[in-house]
Amino acid sequence: MKMTKEQKYRLLEEAAIEEIQQLESLVHQSRWRQGYHIQPHIGLLNDPNGFTFYNGKYHLFYQWFPLGTDHGMKYWYHLVSSDLAHWEDAGIGLEPGGTYDSHGAYSGSGIEKDGKLYLMYTGNTRDEQWIRHPYQCLAVTDGEGLAQKIEPPVIESVPTGYTEHFRDPKVWKDGTDYRCVIGAQRENLTGTAVLYRSPDLVNWTFEGELQTSLPSFGYMWECPDYFELDDAGILLFCPQGLAPENEKFRNIYQSGYLLGEPLASDGQYFSHGEFIELDYGFDFYAPQTTLGADGERILVGWMGVPDLEYPTDSHGWAHCLTLPRELSVHQGKLIQRPAAGLKSLRGKKVPFAAQLINQHRSFQGVEGTSYELEFSICPIAENSAIDETDTFEEGVFGIEFRTGDMERTVLFYDASNGLITLDRSQSGAACSTEFGTTRSYTRNPDQLGQSITFRIFVDTSSVEIFVGDGEATFTARLFPDSASTGISFFAIGGSADFEGAFWQLDSDGISRELPAEIRQRAKKTE
Repeated sequence: MKMTKEQKYRLLEEAAIEEIQQLESLVHQSRWRQGYHIQPHIGLLNDPNGFTFYNGKYHLFYQWFPLGTDHGMKYWYHLVSSDLAHWEDAGIGLEPGGTYDSHGAYSGSGIEKDGKLYLMYTGNTRDEQWIRHPYQCLAVTDGEGLAQKIEPPVIESVPTGYTEHFRDPKVWKDGTDYRCVIGAQRENLTGTAVLYRSPDLVNWTFEGELQTSLPSFGYMWECPDYFELDDAGILLFCPQGLAPENEKFRNIYQSGYLLGEPLASDGQYFSHGEFIELDYGFDFYAPQTTLGADGERILVGWMGVPDLEYPTDSHGWAHCLTLPRELSVHQGKLIQRPAAGLKSLRGKKVPFAAQLINQHRSFQGVEGTSYELEFSICPIAENSAIDETDTFEEGVFGIEFRTGDMERTVLFYDASNGLITLDRSQSGAACSTEFGTTRSYTRNPDQLGQSITFRIFVDTSSVEIFVGDGEATFTARLFPDSASTGISFFAIGGSADFEGAFWQLDSDGISRELPAEIRQRAKKTE
C-alpha cells in the first residue's frame, strides 16, 4: 500500500518504535534476503553515494528510506571496507531534516580534502505547494559518525534555463581546483548535465552546460559521473525517457556511458562516441565510481530501477547494491571485472569438466543459492583437425541455475550469431514482466566460433554475470523458491567442451542486525 506524503517524509524520530519492530519482523521472515550483497537492514535502498577511498579504507554510502519500501525521506547509510568484500556497518552517515534538505538528503559524491572526507549532495526540499527546490549541499566527516553540514548550500539555485530537476553532483580534483558535474533537465524538457568549478569546495562558479552531441536524449540525466581512464574521458549517466530500440534500452530507465577525448580543464566540450549501456540485464542503475587503493577505477551500482515494484516490497525491504567492479578500457569500450578482493569470499573450489553433445549435465557438489561460478564453453568443430575450412556446429549452449521443480533461470549462447541471452521467465516470483523477461547482448562478428567464458555471481535473490573478460555484464534480481538450488549445463543442436569451477561464497562479511542506535531513535509509545 502506497504511503501518503506525510507518512513518507518523516524522520526516524517521528516513527513509533512499533513501526520499526514490525519492519524488522517482516525482514527477518523474508526468504529472499541476500547472502553477500549490501542490502538495507529495513526499508528501501537505492543509489550508491559518496564512494571514496579515504584514510586507507573504502567508504560507501547509499540512499536509505528506513520506514518502508516506497521512496520517501532519504538518509545516507554508511559502510566501510578494506577489501571491497567485507563491509563494516558504520550506521547513518548523513541525515536530512534541515532547512536545505527538509525532504531528503539526495544523491551525491565524496572527495578527500585536507585529511577530511567531504560529501557534496543534493538537498531536497518542497514548499507548501509541493514544488521542489533543490540545493547542492556540503558536509564534512572524519569517516566516523554523522557528517557535519556546512551551511548555507554551496550552490543555492538552479541556473537559468533549467528546471527543478537538478541533482546528483559528482565532484573531482582538476589541478588545483575542483569541478563537479550535475544532472539536469532543460526548460524544453530534455536531459543534460552542467559543470561547476571551485577553488575550495565551498565557492562554486557555473561553467555552463557539458557540450555533447546528444541535444535531445531523454528528458532527464540522473547520476552523472565523469572520470578519466586509460587516456580516455568517460561520462556515466542515467538518461530517462529513451524509447526501446530492438534489444537496446529495454528497461524503464537506462544507465550507460559516453567515451571520448578527455575534457579540457578550461572547457565544456566533450568529444565522444555513441552511448553504450553499462549493463545488459534487468536491474542496474545509478552507478558511481571512485579511485581505488592502487589507482584503479572501481564502480558500484544500484541493483534496481526506479518506479518499479519488487517482490520484497511486502517483506519490509527493497533492493541491494551490485558487487564492486574494476573498470578498464579496451578497443573503445569499458571493461568491467569483479573487484579482486571478492575472491576472499570463496570457499572450497569444486572443479568440473565435460563434453556435452545434445544433452544436459549436472555435476556433484555444484549447486546452491549463494555462490560464484566460472566456466568456459568451447564449441567443437565438425572435423577433428581444425583448419580454416572447418565450420562450427550452430548449437546453443549454456546453463540453467536456481533450478527446481517449476523454476529455472537460463543463460544461453547461440554460437551461430554470437547472441547471449538471459531468460528469467521461470525464475520464480514475477518482476517487471511488462518490460519483458529476456535480455540479450551480441558479441562482435570476429568472435563467432570462439570459446566463451562466463563468471557468474548468484546470491539468494540476484545474479551478476560477467561475459568474457568483462566485455559485457548482466545484472538481475531473481526471486526463486529456496529449494531451487540446482545447476545444469546444456548443449542443444551441437557439441561443446565445458570446463569450470564452483565456489560457495561466505555470507558473514556484512552485518545483518539493525544497530540499536537506529532503533532507539524511534519514539516510544506513551
